[in-house]
Amino acid sequence: MPRQSPSPDLDDCRRELVRWQRHADSFERELTRVSFERAHLLAWLAALHPSTAVVTPAADAGADGTHLLRLVAGGRQLSWRLPPRDIPLFAHVPYTERAVGHGQRDGPTAGEQAAHIRSHTRLLALEGTLFATPAESRPQARPTER
Repeated sequence: MPRQSPSPDLDDCRRELVRWQRHADSFERELTRVSFERAHLLAWLAALHPSTAVVTPAADAGADGTHLLRLVAGGRQLSWRLPPRDIPLFAHVPYTERAVGHGQRDGPTAGEQAAHIRSHTRLLALEGTLFATPAESRPQARPTER
């Protein structure tokens, strides 16, 4: 009985490597696209909250240059980390050095922030529904007469 090699065929391993590398490259492209979209949405959100939006260095930034976007929405402070590559999108937001003090946090935990955003979104949607004019009672546009 011929004895088989215990290691897989080298060509098969190389094909698997190429296949997994394609997957990794695809995921990297998608992550880059989503990060780009997130940064633009945060810049837009900051523009919608000009009286409370501020960019500040993150407490744990170190030399990497990470900053925070902070703003108040629904009566609570919210914050998001901004990598250095996204900072130019926030030129319209005031910059401030962080306040020094013990126990300083970079804002609510991710879970607390997500819960507040969901709650605030439901409240805004409900408000929009309450004050919206039903489509059937809206005045119809009249054709212009010549």
